[in-house]
Amino acid sequence: ADTFKLHFLSETKERGVENNLYPFVFLNVDGNLFIFANNRAILLDYVNNKVVKTYPKIPGGEPRSYPSTGSAVLLPLKSLTAATIQAEVLVCGGAPKGSFVQALQGKFVKALDTCARISITDPKPKWVMETMPLARVMGDMVLLPNGKVLVINGARSGSAGWDLGRDPVLNPVLYMPDNEIESRFKILNPTNIPRMYHSTAVLLRDGRVLVGGSNPHAYYNFTGVLYPTELSLEAFYPGYLDAKFNNLRPTIVAPKSMSGIRYSKKLKIQVVITGEVTLNLLSVTMVSPAFNTHSFSMNQRLLVLGNDKVMASGKSTYKIEVMTPGSGNLAPAGFYLLFVVHQDIPSQGIWVHLK
Repeated sequence: ADTFKLHFLSETKERGVENNLYPFVFLNVDGNLFIFANNRAILLDYVNNKVVKTYPKIPGGEPRSYPSTGSAVLLPLKSLTAATIQAEVLVCGGAPKGSFVQALQGKFVKALDTCARISITDPKPKWVMETMPLARVMGDMVLLPNGKVLVINGARSGSAGWDLGRDPVLNPVLYMPDNEIESRFKILNPTNIPRMYHSTAVLLRDGRVLVGGSNPHAYYNFTGVLYPTELSLEAFYPGYLDAKFNNLRPTIVAPKSMSGIRYSKKLKIQVVITGEVTLNLLSVTMVSPAFNTHSFSMNQRLLVLGNDKVMASGKSTYKIEVMTPGSGNLAPAGFYLLFVVHQDIPSQGIWVHLK
């Protein structure tokens, strides 16, 4: 009674190559677990150990899980007080079938340049395919405070695994989920450090993204190899941190960082904005801290609390009233970074403890 055999994992395993390791798992808004492995997904009622929904395969059937490693995010959750809340998952990159075996033989196949997006709450869900400007395997996906998605790190060809990736992708890409499908991607400025197998990226409180890692070898190896073990860290500055936006950037005055908040309660936030303010373009977001391995950030989740009431309360000072999430299905209890976003420009985050 204490164990449950998840047949889905044996069903998605490919003999000799697996292509289903490090599954992408998200808590759905109904309390069930969305589990993606290889090229398909299920919805698991983990309380009763029952698969309650089986999703279709991604069109084309190419694998997205280790060693054909892609990445995935649960897109920002919005309209949290609505009767029906939509949840969407985006899966990007990976490597075509056979890439791992061919890489072992010294043949490095071009990575996948597609993303697949699905509304996991839809009664009849379907994957919608999108094309990235750059092919990528072993990429990382980071939710930014303004609801956009950063795709960073990885390789253009080969596979995950020891020394099996080639052609590092030095340019991050920004994904804008609310744009029309043809205009959702934007190529950003490159790094000069390859971030291959065993790289990572995580959002910081000030809106930067900390990037590190790359060790494609079984041991630390700094010389005589194509991609040496990399111990440096970099901070990627998204465009919203440009100084030209400082007058639009909110500064949170209240509540203080580390404040406690409770479910289904009104939350009042006070901010200072020195420039001209567009009240209907003010919003509050909450981001859960993620932990990452093998191109997937677990626990990553962004909630848009919106702006139920916004009013000026003095020179350059504004009060925003929002409703906190209604349940642990929407936002599991714990610490979150809370941001105020104005015209896509986020404040620095403050820590709040949801309980």
